[in-house]
Amino acid sequence: MSFPFPELAYSYDALEPHFDAMTMEIHHSRHHKTYFTNFTTAIQGTPLAEQTWAQIFAQVSKHPLVIRNHGGGHYNHTMFWNCLAPKAGGLPSGKIADAINKTWGTFDSFREKFNAAATTRFGSGFAWLIVNAKNELEITSTANQDNPLMDTETVRGTPVLCLDVWEHAYYLKYQNKRPDYITAFWNLVNWKFVNSELEKCLK
Repeated sequence: MSFPFPELAYSYDALEPHFDAMTMEIHHSRHHKTYFTNFTTAIQGTPLAEQTWAQIFAQVSKHPLVIRNHGGGHYNHTMFWNCLAPKAGGLPSGKIADAINKTWGTFDSFREKFNAAATTRFGSGFAWLIVNAKNELEITSTANQDNPLMDTETVRGTPVLCLDVWEHAYYLKYQNKRPDYITAFWNLVNWKFVNSELEKCLK
């Protein structure tokens, strides 16, 4: 595993008006960069530097807490940025659309349940769409910088979509109105990326 700090595939203002440029810059260049720096410093010269994310998180309970907190922070944010794109959103197509309809009946039903997971996550954390051990889609949420790859979670699987619901992700624009932020998120979902992640899981 190599650890370059991931630059965004779009400018900080590219997600306007849904996600504001100042929040994006602070979120990426300060919050995410801190997780990245602390994590890569912690694993430098250790066997973890040669492992994949799945391998690291599968035994995260046995590692120092910095791996769980800052490794999770680095992975989760990298995933989150990839789930976003300018002029994206709308209805999914392809395999992810088929899988969503098979599992929840309609996209609206899926979105309602995902929104509930994001809204009811107490405090800080993430909402996730994952592929579980049965190769089925499942919605879950995690606290802080945990994720469904970690052996600390009761609902586990491989993420294909996530939403950061830490207050630093939305407070400058939406204050305490997390539901408004969640609604805005659907205008930015990069369904092409979600489809590619799903296809990797189903191979």
